[in-house]
Parts: sequence; C-alpha cells; structure tokens
Amino acid sequence: MMTVLLTGGTGFIGSHTAVELEKQGYRVILADNLVNSKTEAARRINQLVGKDVPFYAVDCCDKEALCRLFAKEKPDAVIHFAGLKAVGESVSEPLRYYRNNIDSTLTLLEVMKEYGVTRFIFSSSATVYGVPASCPIDESMPAGGCSNPYGWTKYMIERILMDASHADSSLSVALLRYFNPIGAHESGLLLENPNGIPNNLMPYLLQVASGKLERLHVFGNDYHTHDGTGVRDYIHVMDLAGGHAAALRYMADRTGTEIFNLGTGTGYSVLDVIHTFEEVNGIKIPYVMDPRRPGDIDANYADPQKAERLLHWHAERGLADMCRDAWNAQKKNPDGYPD
Repeated sequence: MMTVLLTGGTGFIGSHTAVELEKQGYRVILADNLVNSKTEAARRINQLVGKDVPFYAVDCCDKEALCRLFAKEKPDAVIHFAGLKAVGESVSEPLRYYRNNIDSTLTLLEVMKEYGVTRFIFSSSATVYGVPASCPIDESMPAGGCSNPYGWTKYMIERILMDASHADSSLSVALLRYFNPIGAHESGLLLENPNGIPNNLMPYLLQVASGKLERLHVFGNDYHTHDGTGVRDYIHVMDLAGGHAAALRYMADRTGTEIFNLGTGTGYSVLDVIHTFEEVNGIKIPYVMDPRRPGDIDANYADPQKAERLLHWHAERGLADMCRDAWNAQKKNPDGYPD
C-alpha cells in the first residue's frame, strides 16, 4: 500500500483528495499548519473514511518537524497543496507569499531527498498561463506573465521542480494546473472554508444565498463573452481529487516532469453559475453589476485532452452538481467548520 503525504491536507482541495485517495486504497498522511484550515476537517476525513488518518500540525517551512514526520511515517509520495492562496492578499503582502510558498517547497524537496522519496505531485494553477492568447488552453501554451504574486509563486515553483527533476534522474514530478475548483463532497461534511469575505465566486455566492451578505457583486458585464460576464472553467472538487489519484498512478513508474491541465474544458460565465445555482437549489440570488477588476480577463478554460489521453481521467460532474453540492455543504455548515 502506497503511503502519500498531503501537505495542506486539511484545506479545501487537500481534504477532498484525502478522502478520494483513501477510497482508492492509498494510505494518507495529513500535514497542515492550520493557517487557513481547521483540525475539524481532519476529524471529518476520519468520519468519511472510517479510520483515523494520521494528522500532523506541521509547517512545511520547519525542516526539523518535517524530518520527524518523514522518519516516522515513511511516505512514498508527496502531494504538495500547502501554500498561501489569496490573490488580493498576495498583491498587498508579496514578501510573505514568496517566502512561504517557495520556502515550503524547497524545504520539502530537501527532506524528500534526505529520505529517498522521489514522487512529487504539485498543486499548481491555471494562473501560470497569465492572459492566454486563445482558449481553450493546452499545456504547450506559454506560461509566465502572471498578473499577481500568488501566480508567480506557482510559476517559480514549477521552474524549481523542473530543474530539480532534470538534475535528479530519480525524481518523478507532476504539475497539475487547476482551473476553478468548486462544489463539495456529496456528504456535505467537507467544504471550502475561507477566512473573511471570500474573493472567489462560489464562496461569495454561498454567503449571499445564506443571507450573510445582501447581494453578489458581479465585476464586469462588458467582456467579449456570450452574456458579457467573465467565463471560467469550473471543476467539481471531487473530480479534481480524482485527477490527483490518476496522476499518482501515472507517475508511479516514470521519472521527469509532466504537466497536466485539470479542468472540464467548458467555460461558464458568472451569470451561468448564478442562474444554474438558482435553478438547482430554488434560491434567488440578488446581484449587482460593478466595474471590472484590474487584471480580470474575458475567458479562461482548459483543453483537458492530455489528462484524458495519458491519465485516463476526465471530469464527470457538471455545473448543476457543483452548485447542488456546494449549497448542501453550506446548509449543513452555515458557519463553516467549528473551532
């Protein structure tokens, strides 16, 4: 049985991936510094998988603590979710983002080398493509030209991992470029639990649906899209979790670096999401149109054919499933995870 360490394992994507990997027969180890997550997520993972999954309150920048974890648990592979991820905050606190996101990855790679661990899956982002020349976006399109420090940390870490795997012929690296994960586990036990007023569409929409915020602000209705609002590739978080399992299988007997887009290949506008949410959940979402935000682009959606061809993976859930599952989790957890 392969043991997989999930850094950032109690976060939104990490917690859902933990459940999926356990379901597929992997042994999961969770590590998280709890800056943007809670131990309640670990308890609920245990509830869903029917066993105690080891959890370590560890910061990946703390080399001594990571070494103790590796010595005790002996992971065979690492999926690196840990990192600061708020785009707006990265603009106001760039040094904190560069220090945390890059240092944690370097420390993790050093500890992996020390303990002979050679499989690494990186939680990257479609933000590395910057403003795409066209859509859909495939993995051969240029990366870089990021519009914020968060995106640059993802791009820089990708470069570090490419260089590391080039220098070490035993290293196996998958760079998974996510598009826009939303939704929640169908049980409603796991959810996205952002601090403060959320920046992303679905958590914001959920707070409006639950009456915590009066209305949703839609930024821009003059984009070159079918209804004037921005178009993005939304993917169900459980489909994304399955993509990590597929990448682990694919990279198990390979070395070097492979890049995969994880998206649906379908672009939905902000209004598409609002109207689908209203339809499947029977809730009216009041919204107002505001001016565009700086740096926002017309459309961004994936060409996921490489993942389907090599990983034998594709997204199975549609926008209606994403909206239904997200609202189910919100209803069951109106105040997020308890402290």
